[in-house]
Amino acid sequence: MNPENTTYQERIAQYYLGSQKYDQAIVAYEALYDHTRDNLEALQILLQLYQQNKDYNKMIKTINRLEVLEGESEKTALSKVSIYEKKGDKKAAYKELKSLVNRHPLDASYKIKLGNWLIQNKKQKEGLKYFREVLKEEPDNNDAQVSLHYYYQVTHQDSLANQLLNKILLSSKTSMQTKAIMMRSFIQENEQHGGDSTVVLNLFNRVLASSQTDAGMAELKAAYMTVKQMPMDSINQAYHQVLQIAPDNANARLSIIQNLWAEKKYDAVIEMCKPAQEYNPDEMAFYYFEGLAYYQKEDNDAALSAFKRGVSQINAQSNAEMVSDFYALMGDILQQKGNSKEAYAAYDSCLQWKDDNIGCLNNYAYYLSLENKNLSKAEQMSYKTVKAEPKNSTYLDTYAWILFMEKRYSEARIYIDQAMNNMDSISSNNVIPEHAGDIYFMMGETDKAVGYWKKALDMAINLRFCRRKYYIGNI
Repeated sequence: MNPENTTYQERIAQYYLGSQKYDQAIVAYEALYDHTRDNLEALQILLQLYQQNKDYNKMIKTINRLEVLEGESEKTALSKVSIYEKKGDKKAAYKELKSLVNRHPLDASYKIKLGNWLIQNKKQKEGLKYFREVLKEEPDNNDAQVSLHYYYQVTHQDSLANQLLNKILLSSKTSMQTKAIMMRSFIQENEQHGGDSTVVLNLFNRVLASSQTDAGMAELKAAYMTVKQMPMDSINQAYHQVLQIAPDNANARLSIIQNLWAEKKYDAVIEMCKPAQEYNPDEMAFYYFEGLAYYQKEDNDAALSAFKRGVSQINAQSNAEMVSDFYALMGDILQQKGNSKEAYAAYDSCLQWKDDNIGCLNNYAYYLSLENKNLSKAEQMSYKTVKAEPKNSTYLDTYAWILFMEKRYSEARIYIDQAMNNMDSISSNNVIPEHAGDIYFMMGETDKAVGYWKKALDMAINLRFCRRKYYIGNI
């Protein structure tokens, strides 16, 4: 009805595209372009459609039309090179690259690209000519050096390749990005030939022996040693080397702290955390580990101080799980110090950040039951823990005890039986059979109650009471 209306043409073209009717979409967009020769969007869509059909000739034609509108560019030239490569037309690909070099004779990057292409297409001598040409004008050109190193590798000139590798890595004029690329390439090649880590470490040490303004190489060394599962002390030493260059490197310091934590070296953890807080005062993990270390050492005052300093750094971007754990631990410490009001406020804050913090829910509920207050709230919280971990003897015991405090003895017996059945050497403590005795006594089963109480007394001799259980993972 109105074939000249480009709005209608565009709408039908969009319909075909959305319906995945690509052949019809091509016809529609070509018609649209015929009516609006400055329509870049139509050409860009056509390019994608022709790529979908692997119609390389039409892709080249479309790029040429784009160049008429936007002018020639590196992007379009390299796109054409890639298409010619897919077509298997090496001659056209070379011609396009050579044209790019000729149009930009002062831009070394195009000569390097052409040199790399020639090397990859087994024309090593021609490629070498371009690298040498660039290096004659720019002796410290990193990209040309990397390409020349690749040429030496391809032509099996190992001695020259190693000499150039050392020159690149030891030069203060080489960018850290280039050094990292070269070192990773060296590591990969080393792994392919048996993975002799001493060779790699020797190269790292030679590089790091010179003055470093960037910690990137030291970080790469530490990461390599970690992957190779070298001794923990050696890995920590590598991370200390990172901190010598960049004392504010939070990742390196956290890695050391986590390694020390795994070895239960709590004093060393504390020693690492204190300066870390000066360099990275907004990194909550350092307060977290300091507080945990003091907590493990049973220095609750110092632990509480660390946690309070940590929560003062909380903001909208803070890790919710970590913040939640901060408040949960603060609540436990405050409860142990006899400050129930502040403890419950801390638990409430914990659950605001993470309402399914199971450890907090259990402890909060249990302490409420010990004070015989808010038992309905305690029951609701405790039930969540049982539902989350139905075989956890500690959580089952807490729920049973709350039911006991509510005088729901029959229900309490069901859960205390489950708690007893799920006791193991890790989570068991004498409180569970003690509670079982109390519950069975109120059910009128005195003999069973006495048996459970005796078991609790026997366990009390061998076990240290520990209700709280935390899962401390990697941060």
